[in-house]
Amino acid sequence: MKKTLVALAALAALAAPAIPAAAETDPRLAWFAPLAGRTWTCTFPNGATDVHRFDFVLGGRAVRTEHSVNEGAYGGTAVVYWDAEKQTLAAHYVTTAGFFTTATIRIENGSMLSHEIVHGGSPGGVTEVKAESRLLPDGRLVVKAQQLKGGEWTPGPDRYYSEDAKARVVFQP
Repeated sequence: MKKTLVALAALAALAAPAIPAAAETDPRLAWFAPLAGRTWTCTFPNGATDVHRFDFVLGGRAVRTEHSVNEGAYGGTAVVYWDAEKQTLAAHYVTTAGFFTTATIRIENGSMLSHEIVHGGSPGGVTEVKAESRLLPDGRLVVKAQQLKGGEWTPGPDRYYSEDAKARVVFQP
């Protein structure tokens, strides 16, 4: 039996297409390089704290972002990748609140521009989110977003994130 399993594993390995190892990060994800491997925090006007972490994953073919608000009261994970079919950067974001988003992303003039469609009903009835993220000369990350709710776009407050090596993303059980 053991010999049969080894033989089957060897055949499967031979039949599998060769996938070259990524030599470097996908250049279409270069905008994320200054953020990757680092943790960032922002305090919202209402006093809530958002901790956000960026990492290259899958041999540099994608970026994983994780964040949690107020020690995990809310949080989510997104994966950003090159969508070859649509010829654009794309993302899927899954939240602890039970909804998820799909996004298209463009990099223009040093900014990341994202447009998210909300699936599964978000708290507050938001159906779409548009955001512009930019690294500032002082090293902070600023995010300016607006939400579509009830057919009306409403801008949110600008969020300023600073690197915080001691901060940790936390998800509550």
